Amino acid sequence: QVQLVESGGGLVQAGGSLRLSCAASGRSFSSYNMGWFRRAPGKEREFVAGIRRSDGSTHYADSVKGRFSISRDNAKNTMYLQMNSLKPEDTAVYYCAASAVGYTFGYNTWGQGTQVTVSS
Repeated sequence: QVQLVESGGGLVQAGGSLRLSCAASGRSFSSYNMGWFRRAPGKEREFVAGIRRSDGSTHYADSVKGRFSISRDNAKNTMYLQMNSLKPEDTAVYYCAASAVGYTFGYNTWGQGTQVTVSS
């Protein structure tokens, strides 16, 4: 099984940018579909973005479309989430996740999370 560690979170002003990273170890990173999720205070965890293992196709939640970009570097066993035009409502703990079955579902391996706080 793959192990995941997120980094890159922090405090940023509204309109700013952050890039999250997810470093993978263990079984072959390239064999997994990968995704980002987030959990805001008092809310359920929600899907943010996913990237398919086979061709790099991506899928985004409507709330982040046009502002966030997911990518992966299989040579570095790392996935990224570039977040631009951040809003206070993007404040959450962000988790990276791996799925062997799909890039919008089936996620069953999780990192520990990284906090993103956007101030107004």
